[in-house]
Amino acid sequence: MLHKTRGIVLKTTLYSESSVVVQIFTEKFGIQSYLINGVKKPKAKIRMNMLQPLHLVDMIVYHKNNSTIQRVSELRPSPIFKSIPYDIIKSTIVMFLNEVLYKSIRQQNTDERLFDFIFNGICWFDESETNNVNFHLAFLLKLTRFLGFAPSTQTRSDQSYFDLQEGEFSSRVPVHSNYIEKDDAFLFIALLNSPFEKISEIKLSNMSRRNILDKILVFYRLHTASFGEIRAHQVLEEVLS
Repeated sequence: MLHKTRGIVLKTTLYSESSVVVQIFTEKFGIQSYLINGVKKPKAKIRMNMLQPLHLVDMIVYHKNNSTIQRVSELRPSPIFKSIPYDIIKSTIVMFLNEVLYKSIRQQNTDERLFDFIFNGICWFDESETNNVNFHLAFLLKLTRFLGFAPSTQTRSDQSYFDLQEGEFSSRVPVHSNYIEKDDAFLFIALLNSPFEKISEIKLSNMSRRNILDKILVFYRLHTASFGEIRAHQVLEEVLS
Protein backbone atom coordinates (compact mmCIF):
# COMPACT_ATOMS: atom_id res chain seq x y z
CA MET A 1 0.00 0.00 0.00
CA LEU A 2 1.29 3.46 -0.90
CA HIS A 3 1.55 6.23 1.69
CA LYS A 4 2.51 9.89 1.42
CA THR A 5 4.75 11.31 4.15
CA ARG A 6 7.32 13.99 4.80
CA GLY A 7 10.80 12.92 5.81
CA ILE A 8 14.13 14.10 7.24
CA VAL A 9 17.20 12.30 5.88
CA LEU A 10 19.51 11.01 8.63
CA LYS A 11 21.98 8.53 7.13
CA THR A 12 22.79 7.09 3.71
CA THR A 13 24.72 3.81 3.38
CA LEU A 14 26.00 2.28 0.13
CA TYR A 15 24.23 -1.01 -0.65
CA SER A 16 25.64 -1.81 -4.08
CA GLU A 17 27.29 0.04 -6.97
CA SER A 18 24.14 2.01 -7.69
CA SER A 19 21.90 1.45 -4.66
CA VAL A 20 21.76 2.87 -1.13
CA VAL A 21 19.88 2.25 2.09
CA VAL A 22 18.67 5.53 3.57
CA GLN A 23 17.48 6.00 7.13
CA ILE A 24 14.80 8.67 7.17
CA PHE A 25 12.84 10.08 10.08
CA THR A 26 9.34 10.13 8.65
CA GLU A 27 6.37 12.07 9.89
CA LYS A 28 4.05 9.08 9.53
CA PHE A 29 6.16 6.06 10.50
CA GLY A 30 9.07 7.33 12.61
CA ILE A 31 12.56 6.24 11.55
CA GLN A 32 12.53 3.82 8.61
CA SER A 33 15.18 2.32 6.33
CA TYR A 34 14.54 2.60 2.59
CA LEU A 35 16.30 0.78 -0.23
CA ILE A 36 16.68 3.09 -3.20
CA ASN A 37 18.03 1.68 -6.45
CA GLY A 38 19.92 3.43 -9.23
CA VAL A 39 20.80 6.64 -7.37
CA LYS A 40 24.15 6.93 -9.21
CA LYS A 41 22.78 6.42 -12.70
CA PRO A 42 22.75 9.48 -15.01
CA LYS A 43 18.98 9.51 -15.40
CA ALA A 44 18.11 8.55 -11.81
CA LYS A 45 14.81 9.98 -10.56
CA ILE A 46 16.14 9.96 -6.99
CA ARG A 47 19.73 11.25 -6.90
CA MET A 48 22.38 11.17 -4.18
CA ASN A 49 22.26 14.95 -3.73
CA MET A 50 18.65 14.58 -2.56
CA LEU A 51 19.79 12.27 0.25
CA GLN A 52 22.28 14.49 2.07
CA PRO A 53 22.11 14.80 5.89
CA LEU A 54 18.99 16.59 7.19
CA HIS A 55 17.62 17.22 3.73
CA LEU A 56 13.84 17.57 3.89
CA VAL A 57 11.77 15.50 1.49
CA ASP A 58 8.27 14.62 0.38
CA MET A 59 7.88 10.88 -0.21
CA ILE A 60 5.45 8.31 -1.51
CA VAL A 61 6.46 4.99 0.01
CA TYR A 62 5.46 1.36 0.26
CA HIS A 63 5.10 0.41 3.92
CA LYS A 64 4.94 -3.05 5.49
CA ASN A 65 4.64 -3.12 9.28
CA ASN A 66 6.92 -6.12 9.76
CA SER A 67 9.60 -5.18 7.22
CA THR A 68 13.00 -3.84 8.27
CA ILE A 69 13.66 -2.27 4.84
CA GLN A 70 10.96 -0.37 3.00
CA ARG A 71 10.81 0.92 -0.58
CA VAL A 72 10.25 4.35 -2.08
CA SER A 73 7.97 5.06 -5.02
CA GLU A 74 8.70 8.80 -5.25
CA LEU A 75 10.95 11.26 -3.39
CA ARG A 76 11.62 14.94 -3.93
CA PRO A 77 13.23 17.75 -1.91
CA SER A 78 10.63 19.90 -0.17
CA PRO A 79 11.51 22.61 0.45
CA ILE A 80 14.61 22.94 -1.72
CA PHE A 81 17.37 24.45 0.42
CA LYS A 82 18.38 28.01 -0.42
CA SER A 83 21.55 28.38 1.65
CA ILE A 84 22.61 25.30 3.65
CA PRO A 85 24.44 23.48 0.81
CA TYR A 86 26.29 26.66 -0.22
CA ASP A 87 27.28 28.13 3.16
CA ILE A 88 30.25 26.39 4.85
CA ILE A 89 29.18 27.41 8.36
CA LYS A 90 25.57 26.34 7.89
CA SER A 91 26.48 23.06 6.18
CA THR A 92 28.98 22.20 8.95
CA ILE A 93 26.41 22.98 11.66
CA VAL A 94 23.87 20.76 9.86
CA MET A 95 26.38 17.89 9.60
CA PHE A 96 27.03 18.19 13.33
CA LEU A 97 23.32 18.33 14.22
CA ASN A 98 22.65 15.35 11.98
CA GLU A 99 25.14 13.22 13.93
CA VAL A 100 23.61 14.22 17.27
CA LEU A 101 20.08 13.60 16.00
CA TYR A 102 20.98 10.21 14.58
CA LYS A 103 22.39 9.12 17.93
CA SER A 104 19.52 10.63 19.90
CA ILE A 105 16.40 9.54 18.00
CA ARG A 106 17.49 6.38 16.19
CA GLN A 107 15.00 4.26 18.20
CA GLN A 108 12.28 6.89 17.98
CA ASN A 109 8.76 5.79 17.07
CA THR A 110 6.26 8.05 15.35
CA ASP A 111 6.36 11.46 17.03
CA GLU A 112 4.80 14.27 15.03
CA ARG A 113 5.73 16.97 17.57
CA LEU A 114 9.40 16.00 17.44
CA PHE A 115 9.24 15.75 13.65
CA ASP A 116 7.69 19.21 13.32
CA PHE A 117 10.29 20.75 15.63
CA ILE A 118 13.22 19.36 13.63
CA PHE A 119 11.62 20.05 10.24
CA ASN A 120 10.63 23.63 11.07
CA GLY A 121 13.95 24.36 12.80
CA ILE A 122 15.97 23.29 9.76
CA CYS A 123 13.65 25.29 7.47
CA TRP A 124 14.15 28.38 9.62
CA PHE A 125 17.94 27.93 9.66
CA ASP A 126 18.07 27.59 5.87
CA GLU A 127 16.03 30.74 5.35
CA SER A 128 17.83 32.78 8.02
CA GLU A 129 19.99 35.58 6.66
CA THR A 130 21.68 36.54 9.94
CA ASN A 131 24.91 35.07 11.29
CA ASN A 132 23.36 32.37 13.47
CA VAL A 133 26.46 30.70 14.91
CA ASN A 134 24.42 30.00 18.05
CA PHE A 135 21.76 27.99 16.21
CA HIS A 136 23.12 24.53 17.03
CA LEU A 137 23.32 25.38 20.74
CA ALA A 138 19.73 26.60 20.91
CA PHE A 139 18.48 23.77 18.69
CA LEU A 140 20.00 21.03 20.85
CA LEU A 141 18.76 22.58 24.09
CA LYS A 142 15.23 22.99 22.73
CA LEU A 143 15.35 19.44 21.38
CA THR A 144 15.68 18.08 24.94
CA ARG A 145 12.06 19.11 25.54
CA PHE A 146 10.97 16.56 22.93
CA LEU A 147 13.41 13.87 24.07
CA GLY A 148 12.23 13.95 27.67
CA PHE A 149 15.16 15.44 29.57
CA ALA A 150 14.75 19.19 29.33
CA PRO A 151 16.71 21.13 31.97
CA SER A 152 14.76 22.86 34.71
CA THR A 153 14.87 26.65 34.39
CA GLN A 154 13.75 27.36 37.97
CA THR A 155 16.43 29.07 40.04
CA ARG A 156 16.95 31.14 43.20
CA SER A 157 19.45 33.93 43.80
CA ASP A 158 21.67 31.65 45.90
CA GLN A 159 21.94 28.96 43.19
CA SER A 160 25.12 29.51 41.17
CA TYR A 161 25.62 26.06 39.63
CA PHE A 162 23.70 24.03 37.10
CA ASP A 163 23.95 20.29 37.77
CA LEU A 164 23.93 18.46 34.41
CA GLN A 165 23.24 15.09 36.00
CA GLU A 166 20.16 16.32 37.86
CA GLY A 167 19.15 18.84 35.19
CA GLU A 168 18.60 21.65 37.69
CA PHE A 169 20.25 24.54 39.52
CA SER A 170 22.05 24.00 42.81
CA SER A 171 23.34 26.28 45.57
CA ARG A 172 26.32 23.98 46.19
CA VAL A 173 29.11 22.72 43.98
CA PRO A 174 28.06 19.21 42.85
CA VAL A 175 30.29 16.36 44.06
CA HIS A 176 30.95 15.41 40.40
CA SER A 177 32.40 17.40 37.48
CA ASN A 178 29.23 17.51 35.38
CA TYR A 179 28.04 21.01 36.12
CA ILE A 180 28.13 24.57 34.77
CA GLU A 181 29.02 27.64 36.78
CA LYS A 182 26.78 30.69 37.04
CA ASP A 183 27.65 32.80 33.96
CA ASP A 184 27.58 29.95 31.44
CA ALA A 185 24.57 28.41 33.20
CA PHE A 186 22.48 31.50 32.59
CA LEU A 187 23.58 31.55 28.93
CA PHE A 188 22.62 27.86 28.77
CA ILE A 189 19.08 28.70 29.93
CA ALA A 190 18.87 31.82 27.73
CA LEU A 191 19.63 29.70 24.65
CA LEU A 192 16.97 27.21 25.73
CA ASN A 193 14.27 29.84 26.23
CA SER A 194 14.99 32.31 23.40
CA PRO A 195 13.10 31.86 20.12
CA PHE A 196 15.34 31.19 17.12
CA GLU A 197 14.70 34.74 15.90
CA LYS A 198 16.42 36.12 19.03
CA ILE A 199 19.41 33.79 19.49
CA SER A 200 21.80 36.00 17.50
CA GLU A 201 21.28 38.63 20.21
CA ILE A 202 22.94 36.33 22.78
CA LYS A 203 26.58 37.38 22.61
CA LEU A 204 29.06 34.55 23.09
CA SER A 205 32.82 34.49 22.71
CA ASN A 206 34.31 31.56 20.79
CA MET A 207 35.57 30.16 24.09
CA SER A 208 32.19 30.45 25.80
CA ARG A 209 30.45 28.90 22.78
CA ARG A 210 32.83 25.93 22.87
CA ASN A 211 32.40 25.51 26.62
CA ILE A 212 28.61 25.56 26.38
CA LEU A 213 28.63 23.11 23.48
CA ASP A 214 30.89 20.75 25.44
CA LYS A 215 28.46 20.88 28.36
CA ILE A 216 25.45 20.30 26.09
CA LEU A 217 27.13 17.16 24.74
CA VAL A 218 27.86 16.02 28.30
CA PHE A 219 24.17 16.61 29.10
CA TYR A 220 23.17 14.43 26.14
CA ARG A 221 25.59 11.66 27.11
CA LEU A 222 24.20 11.63 30.64
CA HIS A 223 20.60 11.35 29.51
CA THR A 224 20.77 9.42 26.21
CA ALA A 225 21.59 5.70 26.19
CA SER A 226 24.60 4.70 24.04
CA PHE A 227 25.15 8.29 22.89
CA GLY A 228 28.94 7.95 22.54
CA GLU A 229 31.33 10.46 21.01
CA ILE A 230 30.43 13.01 18.34
CA ARG A 231 32.96 13.05 15.50
CA ALA A 232 31.72 16.22 13.78
CA HIS A 233 32.35 18.20 16.97
CA GLN A 234 35.99 19.00 16.16
CA VAL A 235 35.24 20.00 12.56
CA LEU A 236 32.53 22.34 13.81
CA GLU A 237 34.92 23.97 16.29
CA GLU A 238 37.49 24.57 13.54
CA VAL A 239 34.94 26.18 11.22
CA LEU A 240 33.47 28.42 13.93
CA SER A 241 36.80 29.48 15.46
